[in-house]
Amino acid sequence: METTVCPWCQTEIVWDEEIGPEEECPHCHNELKGYRTLNVTLSDDEEELQEELEEESYNSDSSWMDEEESSSPRTQGLTRLPSLDGNDTDLLAYESAIGKILETQDQMPECPHCREYMILTGKNMVKADGYSSVTPAGLKHPLLEAPIRMNVYVCPSCFHVSSFLTDEDRIRFAGRVQQAAESNEN
Repeated sequence: METTVCPWCQTEIVWDEEIGPEEECPHCHNELKGYRTLNVTLSDDEEELQEELEEESYNSDSSWMDEEESSSPRTQGLTRLPSLDGNDTDLLAYESAIGKILETQDQMPECPHCREYMILTGKNMVKADGYSSVTPAGLKHPLLEAPIRMNVYVCPSCFHVSSFLTDEDRIRFAGRVQQAAESNEN
């Protein structure tokens, strides 16, 4: 039995001599024969420069710290948090507080912009004077009538605000949809 290493995912592929070599990697499903290698020859000066750059990046203490900070999901657009009194807020304390708040939440919707978990900040009541319901075509009643209660969420990273129906209004909405479906069947 012979082995091949996939150039895409670096997985060792063992194939049977009777069946022959694989044409596609069974792990990443990339074509094994279509892989092309580009060879570049460097002059002596370029090789020295390349070695210096590799040494510099290896010895740099800040490079791993920069990578760690840039991969932090909690502060995706934030580099600092200014406060009203002019002093910057500690970003680590902010992240820690967000984590503690999220641990207490039952539901954690993701922000549609940056995919971070959002924090429940309050409830909003939409009354009849601020909402006009629509009756869908073919139905006798609207699917949702005022007053409507909404949970308001804020993204701690990009500060996007989203609101969702409360559990009670979700149940009421689902019941209305089910009633509409049953009345259309009859």
